[in-house]
Amino acid sequence: MIDFPATALPFDTEEILARLTRWSACESPTFDAAAVNRMMDMAARDLALLGARIDRIPGRMGLGDCVRARFPHPAGDAAPGILVLAHLDTVHPVGTLAKLPIRREGNKCYGPGIQDMKGGTVLAVEAMRQILAAGMATHLPVTFLLTSDEEIGSPSTRDIIEAEAQRNRFVLVPEPARPDGGVVTGRYAIARFNLKTTGRPSHAGARLAEGRSAIREMARQIVAIEDMTTEDCTFSVGVIHGGQWVNCVSTTCEAESLSMAKRQEDLDAGVRKMLALRSNANDVSLEVTRGVTRPVWEPDAKGMALYDQARKIANAIGFDINPQSAGGGSDGNFTGALGVTTLDGLGVQGALAHTLEEHVLVDSLVPRAKLLAGLMTTLA
Repeated sequence: MIDFPATALPFDTEEILARLTRWSACESPTFDAAAVNRMMDMAARDLALLGARIDRIPGRMGLGDCVRARFPHPAGDAAPGILVLAHLDTVHPVGTLAKLPIRREGNKCYGPGIQDMKGGTVLAVEAMRQILAAGMATHLPVTFLLTSDEEIGSPSTRDIIEAEAQRNRFVLVPEPARPDGGVVTGRYAIARFNLKTTGRPSHAGARLAEGRSAIREMARQIVAIEDMTTEDCTFSVGVIHGGQWVNCVSTTCEAESLSMAKRQEDLDAGVRKMLALRSNANDVSLEVTRGVTRPVWEPDAKGMALYDQARKIANAIGFDINPQSAGGGSDGNFTGALGVTTLDGLGVQGALAHTLEEHVLVDSLVPRAKLLAGLMTTLA
C-alpha cells in the first residue's frame, strides 16, 4: 500500500517541460499589462481545459488582470479549501527572449521567468491535471489565484490575495525552492520607499553655479541610505531616474529604495530612519514616501505541521526538504502574516532568477510536481 497514492501518478518530464517552455516564451513583465494579460489568457485556457471555473478579475493601477480558477468539489465553493497562490508577472522586459532564449542544456532549462515563478505554477497545474486524470478526489476544494504584480510588491492585488486566503484553510505557494531544495515556512519583512529630490535648474554650460542639482543630492542620499545597512536591516537603492538634458542642471531626481529585516521591529526602526532623512544641500529638497510593505511572516505551529506533512510526502518520493525562513518577499508574506496556514517555496529548483541566466533543474520537475499533488490530495 502506498501512503501517498498521488506520488505514484504518471508524471512525465517532457510533458511538463513542454508546457513550461510555452509559458516562459510568453513574456510578461509586470509593467506591460497587455503582455501580462496574454499570459493570463494562456493560463486561464489551460486551467479551463482541466474543468476549472474561470473568473477574470480586471487589473487596476494600470497593471494586468488576475485569474481565479476554482475546481468543482462536492463541498461547494463556500467550503474552506486549498489556495494555490502564484504570480505570472516577471522582471524581464519584452524582448528578453533574444538574450535569454528558451534552451535546454543538460539538466538545465533556461528562459525568462522560468524559475520565478512560471516553473512552480506549471507544476501545480500539472499536479491538478494528473489528479483529475486519475479520477482521484481531493478532501478539500482547490482554487488557483494567479496574480499580476508580485514582482513590484503586489500593490494592486494584496486585497484580493488576502480576501481569497481568508476563505481557505491552506495556502500553497509554488515560488522557487530554496537552493538546497528546502521550502519556506516564514519570510522576512520588506518595505519600499519612493524618494524625490528637487533642485534648481540652470544652464550647465553658461550658468552652472546658479543651479542646484537634484541628481547630486540624490547621489549623496543613496550612499547614506546604503551605508545604514546592518545585520538587522538592509537598505538598497535599485531604481533611479533624473534629468533630461545634459546641458541643464537637473531639477528633479527620483529613486526607489528597499529595506528588509528578519524581525518586524527591526524593519519598523528602518522605516523610521528612512522617513527621517533630510537634505543637507542648500536649495535642494528631499521627499521620502513609504511604498509597498510586506509584513514579516514568522513560522508558527500550524505552518510547521503543514511542513511536516510535506516532508513526509517528500520522503516517500525519495528526497528531503528543510524548513527555512527566507529573504525576498512573496505573497506568502501576506497570507502567513494573516495567520492562514501557508507553505511557500514549493516550486522548482533552479538558480539565477531575475538574470539572463535564469534556469530550472529539469530533474526537479517530476519530484516537485509529485510533492504538490501529494499535498493537494491529503490535506483535510
